[in-house]
Amino acid sequence: MEVIVNKVLDAKGLACPMPIVKTKKEMTTLEPGQVIEIQATDKGSTADMKAWADSTGNQYLGTVEEDNILKHYLRKARTEEEKTEAKHADVVSLDDLLNKLDGNEKITVLDVREPAEYAFGHIPGSINIPLGELEHRFEELNDTENLHIICRTGNRSDFAAQKLTEKGFKNVKNVVPGMKDWIGAIDKSH
Repeated sequence: MEVIVNKVLDAKGLACPMPIVKTKKEMTTLEPGQVIEIQATDKGSTADMKAWADSTGNQYLGTVEEDNILKHYLRKARTEEEKTEAKHADVVSLDDLLNKLDGNEKITVLDVREPAEYAFGHIPGSINIPLGELEHRFEELNDTENLHIICRTGNRSDFAAQKLTEKGFKNVKNVVPGMKDWIGAIDKSH
């Protein structure tokens, strides 16, 4: 498959949120309708690119994997297609989450990182549904529970919180900054 692109962005070796951060910056250099190819090695970047494009009005065209490199293709939105990038309004800190867990509050922790990330350290009792699978698995969650969503940095969890709120979930909180700064108990069971 030959895709004609206007710009190629090298995000290989970068972990979330850096492929998105670099993509946001490069998109400002494109004209509306132009296509960028983002080369990444982070397996979670596919879900991240889809969610980011959806939240900004840019068009996610697809992803091709070649030699363990993910090539994501995005088309810059025309002015009339653009959206202001949304953020989930209900945010809690890691300290707040830790206090709720230590206080035995009835909450559900949803970890939207990839299975490999989850396997090497997650909050005990958390549920793992990767962001890229959430659209097809959200019915596994109770829409009335007090849901705290976490990822590595707060970006994927933000997209997940927005998606679940759109699906009618009422008590959704995005936990920031995420597992990279978590100091509470860690479960490393696979």
